[in-house]
Amino acid sequence: MVDGPVTIQLPVAEQARLNREKADTYHRYHIDAAETDSRQKYPRRFNVKVGKFGLAKLLFKEFFKYFGHWDVVFSRPCTYGVFSGPVGGFSPRPDLCVGCLRCEVQHPDFVKVTHNPELAALGDSYMTSKHIATIDEEARKGSVPVRGQGYRGRFGGPGFDQMFTDMSEIVRPSRDGIHGRELIGTSVDLGSKPMRLTFDKSGGILNAPKMMTIQVPFIYAPPPDAVASGIVPEILVEAAGKVDTLVFLPENTVTAQGLAGENVVPIIAPTRIGNIESHGNGTRMVEMSSWNLDAWNQVKEHPLLVSVQLPLSGDWKNTMMEMIDNGVSIIHLISDYHGESEDGGFIMDLYQEAHFALVEKGCRDEVTLLGTGGIAGADHLPKSIITGMDAVGLDLPLLIAMQARLTGDTKTRGGPGVKLPRGLDKEWGVQRILNLSCSWRDQLLEILGAMGVREVRRLRGEVGRAMWCGHLEAEAFGDIEGFPGGEH
Repeated sequence: MVDGPVTIQLPVAEQARLNREKADTYHRYHIDAAETDSRQKYPRRFNVKVGKFGLAKLLFKEFFKYFGHWDVVFSRPCTYGVFSGPVGGFSPRPDLCVGCLRCEVQHPDFVKVTHNPELAALGDSYMTSKHIATIDEEARKGSVPVRGQGYRGRFGGPGFDQMFTDMSEIVRPSRDGIHGRELIGTSVDLGSKPMRLTFDKSGGILNAPKMMTIQVPFIYAPPPDAVASGIVPEILVEAAGKVDTLVFLPENTVTAQGLAGENVVPIIAPTRIGNIESHGNGTRMVEMSSWNLDAWNQVKEHPLLVSVQLPLSGDWKNTMMEMIDNGVSIIHLISDYHGESEDGGFIMDLYQEAHFALVEKGCRDEVTLLGTGGIAGADHLPKSIITGMDAVGLDLPLLIAMQARLTGDTKTRGGPGVKLPRGLDKEWGVQRILNLSCSWRDQLLEILGAMGVREVRRLRGEVGRAMWCGHLEAEAFGDIEGFPGGEH
């Protein structure tokens, strides 16, 4: 007689079959991207001007010099087809120009390539035409933009351009995160995460975590007032469901259009916080539009997650500490569309202030910090997380992905006028948002893989992974006479 359980060894083939069945049930998170054509054409990047007399003179000379070698005579100095029309360079096709300048280098006397001023006129000083063109490409293809000529942006500058990320060849295990051969987690937790569990006498948990998980470290922020209702919120809600993230919308929009759901966060004024019970259909989280202690006490113990907006203005740090002392676990920091506070501070610095204030208080892991404003490119996402955010909000990039044109005040939150493309339909808009989300997540995976970081949670507040251009310049040139702040 044998005591205890008996282990039966299955045949190898049977065990392999069971293992395969189990493996087939595993689902790795994925965003379905599909190339989606544009509904309206952006101005071309370059203008190409060809002097017809100079071109005719060159052709006449080459006709006699290479007579009989017609492949040479009829060759075109452009691999992209700018001069491959029926009459060649006499009628160039500048829409195909990528700015490689081969034609101008070979024939500087009669070929000139210049930036198109119509494209440069798009956007503003912060959300530039380059940002807009890149976002449009990401939303069209759903992939990481690749330029054959390498990086042609600024090495240093204001705002997010001030930060360099440390991608060491030594520490990184590989760079195939976007290809699926290694798992790099991009999910983040929202809500309270107590530093320790406490139990009652019967073993029950007294401070069970009250939280939820989304699969990407970004949420969809509410659109400007001009499109706060109608088709845009419907597109964002459906896209948020497919991406498994959250979309924040005004309460009246959610109610009027019947958009309540598990991926929708109604934004409720403190005076109307009693309406929290009216949002069903799986609602998991609501947001108070401003801090009010009396309103907070009404919902503090509610089973739904409740976040509170905190504009980065005035004495916001003391307000944040008051919120934390009263048990707020999700704080949503809000800046304008240029990422600036009312006193002109930039969000990279403000996010660090908020993050390290919580670290010093000893409660960083108990509070979720969301930050919305100033995100204009895919690289701004990891940089915001490095400076202390758990997740960030996307606002204007979502509209640009749907090829909306912004007019008027493009800095003040809610202020821009929005002209949507003609023929905008829900299916097309949703796919463009999915493509943008996929592209930005893949670029996040690239930077995490290059750093050797296995999940985005570990990137939060890791300022040691970053370098600031100003600090490096001061260290390198500070002792040189004439350098700002240097010796004189």
